[in-house]
Amino acid sequence: QVQLVESGGGLVQAGGPLRLSCAASGRTFSAYAMGWFRQAPGKEREFVAAISSSGGRTIYTDSVKGRFTISRDNAKNTGLQMNSLKPEDTAVYYCAAVLSLRSGDTYTNDIDYTYWGQGTQVTVSS
Repeated sequence: QVQLVESGGGLVQAGGPLRLSCAASGRTFSAYAMGWFRQAPGKEREFVAAISSSGGRTIYTDSVKGRFTISRDNAKNTGLQMNSLKPEDTAVYYCAAVLSLRSGDTYTNDIDYTYWGQGTQVTVSS
């Protein structure tokens, strides 16, 4: 069983930075690939970024490439550094975890993920 708790959301002006964190519980965190998703009002949940269980591979949706960075550490934390934020980044952001078959695998579909956090609101003002 894995429990995920996001933090770091808030209100930021366009162009500014924000860092989200996801704290995981469980003894085998290193075996889980992690992902970040977001859902804006009236829209479906969409993939943002993912990182393999080894941390060696990352993948991003096109709209955040070059602006967002996903990372993980041995203390069961997964981060999402968001720079140059835009109003269209406004959404509830969720972290998710899936037991990875291979250490280099990343997952971009939300149906692949087993565990989800409660979400944290990010609002970017213009």
